[in-house]
Amino acid sequence: MTCRRLVPKCGDVDFEKLANEHKDAVSRQMLRVCGNREDAEDVLIEALLKAYQHMHQLNDAAAFRGWLAQIARRVCWHLKGREALAPLLQLSMLEEKGVAIEDPKPPVDAEVALRRMKELLERQVNQLPQSAREVFVLRDIEELQGEEVARRLGISLASMKSRLHRARKILRERVDASLADGKC
Repeated sequence: MTCRRLVPKCGDVDFEKLANEHKDAVSRQMLRVCGNREDAEDVLIEALLKAYQHMHQLNDAAAFRGWLAQIARRVCWHLKGREALAPLLQLSMLEEKGVAIEDPKPPVDAEVALRRMKELLERQVNQLPQSAREVFVLRDIEELQGEEVARRLGISLASMKSRLHRARKILRERVDASLADGKC
């Protein structure tokens, strides 16, 4: 990217020469500050434009790189600030249009039902015979592999599968019965 000369010189400073000399270094800085190449390029272009417009404020051509980098950092921060506000602006536009925004949390009655179901399951798991409970907890709650469960319990893989099947069947029957009786 080369800067075309819009005005031959601003005072004694040749803007085009300074911009071409320092734009790559400032671009690398902006890549680190902005986080991606597209934003860094946009920031650099806007910073060069702002620098050109305010060239009269530059007192020393030797300070151009630092001055341009500071302008670019401010432009990047401004860009990031706009991006951070974008979701809020979108929400306010939806509200203005009358679109209802749903609460991300489930309704209270659903939370209560979920808590009751969890308590019912815990109660039923605790009432399983010990051999079935151990297998069920390790396999379905702690989510260990079948071979690991069998190894930990010192049983064969076939025994582990049989106990797990029995535990699941008992749980299913007991939970269904509790739900049918309204005991949850």
